[in-house]
Order: sequence, then structure tokens, then C-alpha cells
Amino acid sequence: MNILGIVLTAVAGLLVGGGATYAGVKVVSGKNAGKTQEKAESLLNKAKKEAEGLVLDAKKEALAVKDAAKKEEDEHRKDWKKMEARLVERETALDKKLDQLEGKAEKLRKSEQELEDLKNEVRAIRGKQQERLEKIAGLTKADAKDKLMQMTERDVKADIMNLVTKTQADAKDLAEEQAQVILVAAMERMSSEVTADRTVTALKLPDDEMKGRVIGKEGRNIQALQRATGVDILVDDTPGMVVLSSFDPVRRQVARVALEKLMKDGRINPSSIEAVVQKAEKQIDKEVTQAGEDAMREVGVVGLPREIIRLLGELKFRTSYGQNVLLHSVEMTHIAGMIAEEIGADKRVTKKAVLLHDIGKAVTHKIEGKHAEIGAELAKKYGVEEAVVHAMAAHHEDVEPTTPEAVIVKIVDALSAARPGARNMTAENFAERMRELENVALAFPGVEKAYAIQAGREIRVVVAPTQIDDLSAMKLARTIADKIEATMSYPGVIKVDVIRETRAIEYAK
Repeated sequence: MNILGIVLTAVAGLLVGGGATYAGVKVVSGKNAGKTQEKAESLLNKAKKEAEGLVLDAKKEALAVKDAAKKEEDEHRKDWKKMEARLVERETALDKKLDQLEGKAEKLRKSEQELEDLKNEVRAIRGKQQERLEKIAGLTKADAKDKLMQMTERDVKADIMNLVTKTQADAKDLAEEQAQVILVAAMERMSSEVTADRTVTALKLPDDEMKGRVIGKEGRNIQALQRATGVDILVDDTPGMVVLSSFDPVRRQVARVALEKLMKDGRINPSSIEAVVQKAEKQIDKEVTQAGEDAMREVGVVGLPREIIRLLGELKFRTSYGQNVLLHSVEMTHIAGMIAEEIGADKRVTKKAVLLHDIGKAVTHKIEGKHAEIGAELAKKYGVEEAVVHAMAAHHEDVEPTTPEAVIVKIVDALSAARPGARNMTAENFAERMRELENVALAFPGVEKAYAIQAGREIRVVVAPTQIDDLSAMKLARTIADKIEATMSYPGVIKVDVIRETRAIEYAK
């Protein structure tokens, strides 16, 4: 239709144009009017023919479009009829299925009703039978049950009592025998060295010249070394030897490493002594961590926090009545693993608790309290599981052991400690007295360090120069001496040496 409109518009334009041309020609020239009119009529006829042709083409195209639209409409109608037919078929099928389901549901309802009727009939029959039995026996159901129980109890009571008594006796004998077998087997399978650490370490001097360097001019070097390490150093008691004396094995180890480095280097003076002692402390710090990791690896315990591993490593340099605490813990862990496996306890919890049971001894000089309690609190602080913490806390019966693992820790601790030659009471008592002597001095404000030397005959106290002046240092020495006299028992005389030192350090760049 749009094409027809365009054609009609074009024809109208041609007619208007032809008319206008004709009028123009008529006005311009009167002489040529006849010729112009003929041309105009010719052009008009030509335009009409062209217009008629365009109209015919437009009509044909319009008819073609109409026919195509009709065909498309017919196809759509056919598709709709097919879809409608399929929907009708589906609806019919669904109606049939629904009828079938309703039929099955009705059958199920009838079956359920029949089953319920059968149940009621069975109940009625059982009730009648019970009534008949009660009439025949002269007893109700409850009375019959009670009488049967009484008869059964009377018949088997004596047998049960005899069986229980026999079982208890057998279990007791077997438990004692089995316990002895397990403990002996574990002790036989576990063989470790007998450790008896002492409070002195000896180093060999290469020559007398090195002895002079260690002592220094007017004893300055040896005094600086003693002051930096807190260890008593003896060079004249044994020919060709330097003796390091301290109840604290960690300090003694630091002094040994530092002195070995100084003798190897040859340059010994107060400034180099301080630097070397610091390096030795770092080296020992690494050894502590390595010792803890090695102990874990040896006994097969994993997953401990880094802080706990460090505390465990410090036990390498700690002794308990002369027995090395780390070796004692490792020995115990091996035995505990064997026992736990034999009796069915948790082997992982047992070994971890035994390995860590004495970590409190690594900080008893810093924290007041019993080492079992301190160790359990530290383990709990660093996230160790509750079963392990309980076993650690209960190994000296400060807490009542409530698990098999806790009992095992207590048993193997006693086994390891009771071995012949495992412990030296004298050395432990001496170390404890030295710690008490240092703790007395450390309790006063302004005290930075305290070292018990000369086998407890002297205590050196290093104070903070910003907090303690010269007059206060003299007063502090007297106060510490009074406190020692009032609280400690000791042979002979103890010298209290309070050291106050002020340093001014700058660097030339």
C-alpha cells in the first residue's frame, strides 16, 4: 500500500508539471501554440502511460505481499491446531493417570482399614488369652512377672556372688602381674646413660701467656668476664686449666663458649669480652631451640608451639638433683609410650605430656610456684590440649590424676628418678641454695642482675645507675646482707658486692 501511494503521488506530480508546462508555453509564444500543445499532449500521454505502468506494478506487488501474508497466517493456524491437539491428548492422559491414582489411593485406604481391623482383633484375642491365663494361675501379669524375677534372682544370686568374687581376685592378681611385666619390659627396652652433672667446667690453657691474657692487667679481663657472664672463673687452682664455677649450667655454658672464642682469637680485653659474650649467648640460644627440636624428633612428638619448644630446649642445661632434665624427659617419654601402648591409653597424649612435664623447671627462677603448676599454666597459655595439661599438672599429685595418661606420667617420673645413680641430691641442694641467694637480691627494686659465685660465698649485684646512686648502693648492700642473714641458712660468711657502673657511649662516623 505504501508503494501505491508513492506511485499516485508521482503521477499527480507529473500531471501538475505537464499542466504548468502547457500554460507556460501558451503565454510565451502564440505562434508556436499548436506545436507546443502537441508536445505537451505527447508528454502528458507518456506520463499517463508511465503512471499506469507504475500503478499496475504497485498493484501486483501489493497482491504478492497479501498472498504471502495469507500463506503465513495459514501456516500459523495449522501449527496452533497441532499444538491444541497435543495439549488435548496430554490432558486426556493426565486425566487417566489421575483416575488411576485415585483408584490406588482408595485401595490403600481399604487395605489400611482392614489391617487396623485385624490388629484390633488380635488385641482382643490376646486380652482374652491373658484373662484366661490369669484365672488359671490365680495371678495377674504384674504378679507373675515379680514372682518369676524373685525366683530367678534367688537361683542365680549365689552363683553371681561367687563369680564376682573370683573375677575380682583373678583381675587383681592379673593386674599386678601384668603391671609388673609391662614396667619391667619397658625398663629393659629403654636404656639410657646415667647423668650426674656438676657445677664446674674446666678448660685447658694452651700456655702461661694465654693465662696472663685471660687474667689481664690487674685482673681487668677476668673481672669483666665474670661480670658479663655471672660465672666464677678460677685460674690458679688447677695448673694449666681454667675452672668455670656456677650452679647455673646455662651461664656456665655461655662462659665456656665465650672463653673458647676469646682464647682462639687471642685478643682479650674488656670491650671484646662483652661482644664475644653476646655472641656466645646467641649461639647458646640457637642450641636451646635445636635441643628442643631434636628431643621432639627423637621421641616422635610433633605439633608443639615454638615457645614450648624453646622451654623444652632450655632443659638441656638444667639439672634436677644432678640429673639432666631433658635427658630425663626423653627417657621417660620412651618408657611412657611403651606403657601406653600396652594398656591401651592414648599414646600421643601420654608422650606429649611426659616430654613437657618438667618445662616449668626452665622458668622456676623467674616465676614463683611449683614447677608442675607452672609448666601446666605455660602449656595452657600456648594452646596445648587440655588432656596434656592435666597430665602435666598431676605428675606430682598437686592435682588428682583422673586419666590413664596422667597416671602413666606419674609412674614413669618415679621410675626415671629412682634409677640408681640417676640423681645427686648434694648437687641439687647446692643449686637450689644458689638460686635462693640470687632471688633474695633480685627482689629489691633497681637490681638488674645478681650472680652467686665463689660457691655461694659471694653474691655480685648489678644495679641500674639511673635508679640507684652511690649512697643508695651502699645502703642496698647492707639491706641485702640483712635479708640474707634473716632468711637463709648457710655456712661461713657471704660477701655482698653491689656494682654500680655508668657508661657514656658515642660513635665516631
